[in-house]
Amino acid sequence: MLATTALPRPIHAVVFDMDGLLIDTERHVKLATLETATAIGRPMPEEFYAGIIGTPWTETVTLLRDFFGGEDNLRAFMTAFEPRVTDLLADVELMTGVVDLLDTLDQIGMPLAVATSTGRLKADQHLRHVGIHHRFRTIVTRDDVTRGKPHPEPYLTAAARLGVDPAHCLALEDSHNGIRAAHAAGMMAVMVPDMLPATAEISALCQYVADDLHGVRRLICP
Repeated sequence: MLATTALPRPIHAVVFDMDGLLIDTERHVKLATLETATAIGRPMPEEFYAGIIGTPWTETVTLLRDFFGGEDNLRAFMTAFEPRVTDLLADVELMTGVVDLLDTLDQIGMPLAVATSTGRLKADQHLRHVGIHHRFRTIVTRDDVTRGKPHPEPYLTAAARLGVDPAHCLALEDSHNGIRAAHAAGMMAVMVPDMLPATAEISALCQYVADDLHGVRRLICP
């Protein structure tokens, strides 16, 4: 348990998002997406891409199918996108402050989990690649739930697996839908923006908006 005046309740567990929060994947995925869309003759506006960040995979596929104009064009996009994004993610790195925060939480015996919209295979692969897979008691992926973020199911599943009341979980997120999911689960939410800034709506759902995970560590362990 960790009590701090910066948060309304003691922290009994911390649940992390993965992409753009623990691992620096989001900018690579964006680059691969925009490059591939242009390469197949259907350039994607930045505004459209921003709208699909943090959406459930099934919804993302629907949005992309509509954007590209049908199943054949979507298939052409995915065929070119997969090898490009795989190449870009081959040397993916940790986000700033990850190790220091994990070390601090480990020192006090804090239960840790991941709740990600990424599938099991890639989530495990990326977390092992950067050397932190073993640091989490449970990892909830999109394959473990029927409803992804912004639905609270990923966060509620993580809390249930940890055996901790969601009200005493701290959720760390970089996306709007992630914050919505954590808030809907009844967790205390802190946003660490990556690709998207904290809007007025999202800030109202957060206990705090931090510049990076060093800022989170200072917040909860001053």
